[in-house]
Amino acid sequence: MRSLSKSALVTAAFSVSLVGVVPAEAAARTQPGTVIDSEVLPHRLWLPGTGRAYRLTYWTKNAKGKPAPSGGVVFLPRGKAPRGGWPVVSWAHGTVGVGDACAPSTAGRSDRDIKYLRKWLAQGYAIVATDYQGLGTPGVHPYGDGRTEAYNVTDMVRAGRHLVKSLAKKWVVIGQSQGGHATLFTLAIAGRYAPELDFRGGVATGSPSNIESVVPLAGPYVPNVPLTGLVTYFLYFLGGLRETHPELDINRFLTPRGLDLVDKGERLCYDGMHEQVEGVGVGDILAKPLFDASFHRAERAALEVPLTGYTRPFYLAHGMLDTDVPILLTFKLVADLRAHRAPVTFKAYPGVDHSGNMFASLPDTVPFVHRILARK
Repeated sequence: MRSLSKSALVTAAFSVSLVGVVPAEAAARTQPGTVIDSEVLPHRLWLPGTGRAYRLTYWTKNAKGKPAPSGGVVFLPRGKAPRGGWPVVSWAHGTVGVGDACAPSTAGRSDRDIKYLRKWLAQGYAIVATDYQGLGTPGVHPYGDGRTEAYNVTDMVRAGRHLVKSLAKKWVVIGQSQGGHATLFTLAIAGRYAPELDFRGGVATGSPSNIESVVPLAGPYVPNVPLTGLVTYFLYFLGGLRETHPELDINRFLTPRGLDLVDKGERLCYDGMHEQVEGVGVGDILAKPLFDASFHRAERAALEVPLTGYTRPFYLAHGMLDTDVPILLTFKLVADLRAHRAPVTFKAYPGVDHSGNMFASLPDTVPFVHRILARK
């Protein structure tokens, strides 16, 4: 059982207060993007170059499409907002874990992400950064469920604009790793999901794709290879699927060691979980193959990147030495996207790994975002 943060307790109390409210009024109070509570972000959690920053809790959707709270942060550049307001970058973070203690709005951000985000803040963009639903708020974080994360990313823009009047309508999405996957889903749905905003496109780096074709092949026969990051991601995904799809009875697929690790994954953040799975392979986790029709339908619905729905340009960047998300899967995604006439720009970056790709791509992605935000 998770312990609730102060923000989560406020949210839970607010939710309970809706009991007895007429349906129309309750629906209005839980409208996606509605701010539940807010406060000034403690200064120790500010990005370098921040002028003002706020932490908030807002309504979005969970994996069942029902109203659910999420937390997030708004970072504003220093100085006066330009005419029309600060253009907005909605940041989709990479894997931090699924426990409440891992939420970036309270736990802070990695040095990598701080260094990266300060580059975008310095461009004169406001940054709104969701924690994702279930991280630091009631409910389970459905790790790897791209559509839910896309709702969270988009509703964070709505919430930010409700709280801070100097934010512009025009916005882009930028995400890395898990957040790159969320970015692709956001790119496919944001224009329709939030038509009142001016969505311009975005940037996805180190983005997982085509995983739904690989996961069902896993079983106890998979040899132990030194890919600790992938094992950690896999355990988080199984834990999220176990909570959002109890009918699958995920535990029946797990060895005692696998069950213990999935349980630990519900509370351990990435670094702690990484230590736990050192030397553990996928075959050590699974007692039986995942080749099961009901499992495949559920994991495919969560993971499969859309190939249509893209109405705005986007940049896809990937490091050639990425061992967390093998680039061969991205090559297939790009071929499929181009076959469907998606407005994608793709570049593979030699000599860089999963994290290095974020910075190697900046000379290309910064002007790309500037162009799509500047157009009339």
